[in-house]
Amino acid sequence: MSIQSKIDYERIAKAIQYIQSNFKLQPSLEEVAEKINLSPAHFQKMFSDWAGTSPKKFLQFISLEYAKNLLKEEKASLFDATYETGFSSTSRLHDLFVKIEGMSPAEYKSGGKFLTINYSFSESPFGNIITASTEKGICYMAFEEDKKIALGNLKFTFPNANFFEKQDELQKNALSIFNQDWSQLNTIKLHLKGTDFQLKVWESLLSIPLGKLSTYQGIAKKIGNSNASRAVGTAIGSNPVAFLIPCHRVIQSSGNIGGYRWGSERKQLIMGWEGSHVYQNK
Repeated sequence: MSIQSKIDYERIAKAIQYIQSNFKLQPSLEEVAEKINLSPAHFQKMFSDWAGTSPKKFLQFISLEYAKNLLKEEKASLFDATYETGFSSTSRLHDLFVKIEGMSPAEYKSGGKFLTINYSFSESPFGNIITASTEKGICYMAFEEDKKIALGNLKFTFPNANFFEKQDELQKNALSIFNQDWSQLNTIKLHLKGTDFQLKVWESLLSIPLGKLSTYQGIAKKIGNSNASRAVGTAIGSNPVAFLIPCHRVIQSSGNIGGYRWGSERKQLIMGWEGSHVYQNK
């Protein structure tokens, strides 16, 4: 990520943090722009270029009251639930097809022994990202600005694997998810290290369509154990593949955004970004 892109991203993240903290007051464009030391016109353009929608509409996507209303209607999409914002088109993006293959018990217990893992660093709309893959699929994806920390975390996850800095076709295909034309993606294959319960939870996250939300309790019910909300939350927090496995689409039953392994501000950014792109493709 270029220095200017990083500065812009940090400003947008700061703006979202301010909006989320003050959404009940419905801060004006001028108020938010002042908080990040930009003119209203410059902020409006920067934000719209990044998110594909105005700061005002983005505020509606991530507000607590909006989330609560969305949860009352489980099948409502982000834009169905906010029809009053003026989004009237009814077409839908085709859901992405992501296939999970769990690692064998031997691979799981050995910490990736005998596995060859390629990894690469890339830019994304939400900051720098590390992507890693085995011959079977993506095994790791995480947002991290510091490359040394990113690689260290990857090696901690697979302590006995062989690592090569190389971007392969599996990674290129997976990273295409950040492009606007998602309908052209090939099947994204994941090769994950996790317990049976974790894999079950991660698979259930893939059933949350783009532009919709679920809750920890909702996921627990989906996997057939309505009393396992806490365990579900732990499994979601252990998700090794950012964005592709959409743990950012899970919020608290109260409507609060809740935590996120890669930062709650980033979670809010992703939710709004996805919503804006759903609109663009309607």
